[in-house]
Amino acid sequence: MEQGAREQLARFLELLEIRRRASAHTQAAYAHDLQQLTGFCERHQLGRWEDLRQHHVRAHLAERHREGLGSRSLQRELSALRSFFDFLIEEQRLALNPARGVRAPKAPRKLPKLLDVDQMVGLLDAAQDGELEARDLAMWELFYSCGLRLSELTQLDCKDVDLVSGSAFVRSGKGRKSRYCPVGGKACEAVRRWLAVRERYALADESALFVSNRGGRISPRTVQMRLERWRRKLGLAEHIHPHMLRHSFASHMLESTGDLRAVQELLGHANIATTQIYTHVDFQRLAAVYDQAHPRARKPRA
Repeated sequence: MEQGAREQLARFLELLEIRRRASAHTQAAYAHDLQQLTGFCERHQLGRWEDLRQHHVRAHLAERHREGLGSRSLQRELSALRSFFDFLIEEQRLALNPARGVRAPKAPRKLPKLLDVDQMVGLLDAAQDGELEARDLAMWELFYSCGLRLSELTQLDCKDVDLVSGSAFVRSGKGRKSRYCPVGGKACEAVRRWLAVRERYALADESALFVSNRGGRISPRTVQMRLERWRRKLGLAEHIHPHMLRHSFASHMLESTGDLRAVQELLGHANIATTQIYTHVDFQRLAAVYDQAHPRARKPRA
């Protein structure tokens, strides 16, 4: 592509961090997606962004789909393209956004896997073996008590959890949005037990609530590995990942209260449509109970 087109792309990626405060992950994803578009333009001898038309964008996405890219990834790429072209319109380089009328194929929406209440109780009431397992249990309790994302849990500092009022301040939520979460009594007790021994592991200047045995902030990968270790210890057959604890929190809260808006706030969802998937999970569970219990729903034995 022409040098001017490359400079415009570089400027967009620079402003993505400064003006929109995009995360490093988002910046890397946008850079990758737009690099794919650049390659398409070069193969089709399109030297300027002004040369792109809607049929070019469709052809690019079709090409990426043939390469094996899934629906969700295509939707993300299309979002990156739209944002970049909107930037070019603001810069008065384009009159129209060639990606605006283009749609990516819809991805089938999978229902999240979760643990039922009895399974969660069994997980959280398991005996602790050592101080690091006291830390692990405090993490599982906070996941389930607050509905935290994995990144939100690992970014918690000691000052973010108020055990007197029973609240946690999530300062690094998705989209860099902060929120307060209630912390239940069981979770407060578990965190207190961990804090009683935390200083034996944490480095002197470490602010993180949860630290590894090396003294620094615990990594998401370590949390995943510890949860898998916990699963094997309890002899559970099904794989458990941290997000299942968040899913379980959401489903159990919605099942008990029916308050979709409150669950949306607790989860930190920007869009209530994201939260609504848990209504489908709840219905699926009820439908299974119905099929097993209702006299006119049970399948006849062969």
